[in-house]
Amino acid sequence: MAYGEKPQTHSIDTSKASAARMYDWLLGGSENFEVDRVACGQLMEIAPSSQQLARSNRDFLRRVVRILATEKGITQFLDHGSGLPTQDNVHEIAQRARPDARVVYVDNDPMVLAHARTTLDDNQNTMVLDYDMRDTKKIRQATDEFLDWNRPIAALFVSVLHCLPDTNDHRDPAAVIRAVASQLPRGSYMVICQLVSDDPSVRKGVTQLMEAATNGHWGRVREPREVQRYFDHLEIEDPPGLVNVIDWRPDSQPPPASLRPTDWVEWGGVGRIPA
Repeated sequence: MAYGEKPQTHSIDTSKASAARMYDWLLGGSENFEVDRVACGQLMEIAPSSQQLARSNRDFLRRVVRILATEKGITQFLDHGSGLPTQDNVHEIAQRARPDARVVYVDNDPMVLAHARTTLDDNQNTMVLDYDMRDTKKIRQATDEFLDWNRPIAALFVSVLHCLPDTNDHRDPAAVIRAVASQLPRGSYMVICQLVSDDPSVRKGVTQLMEAATNGHWGRVREPREVQRYFDHLEIEDPPGLVNVIDWRPDSQPPPASLRPTDWVEWGGVGRIPA
């Protein structure tokens, strides 16, 4: 049983699409329903590169976790909005490099929770939390004994902040980032990226579609300048800085401009809590 497991409290709603299940379909997974596949079809009419983006984003997650574990010596990961398990999950990548690495998965999608707990049943160095990623104080309290909060931690916000709407309180995406950054020990890292577009019609079309398809469980496709603000007061890892994640320390030559999506991109990078 994974550390900290507790009974599931939510039922799976198959009448509305789920961003996690849609992402699973875009990655070629099978843990999705007809309602998710229909929504993905509609999404690809607005942004045809959606599958390409999902896959390049997953590749970025694999690279950044591996690099943080092997080059930066990080052995603790806090994955916000972890999504459905797929090949090479965060704990698998981190524990290959550091067998003692500890990983906390935070998600409140009932299907994600059910699969995560089954997958992690025998891994005592993982923890699954049924929390909204915006409940930063609860997450901090729940992980107090599992993570060593005196040593560096990597907080992951990979392709999830576009699921959060703008608000005027502590649940605003920028406020959540600030709250987590303020809790992390010095020398910790924050991995942040989200969907952005310079095309107002793409931003509006995707946002309206996803808000309707997920019954309001969506935020907003943003602009790069908005995501850049999330890194205020962080030391940005440069090179490569804040970029299309395809260009964040790629393992092979990234595609030329002529083969890249122009409708929208996954944009962000890695920031360090000043020592």
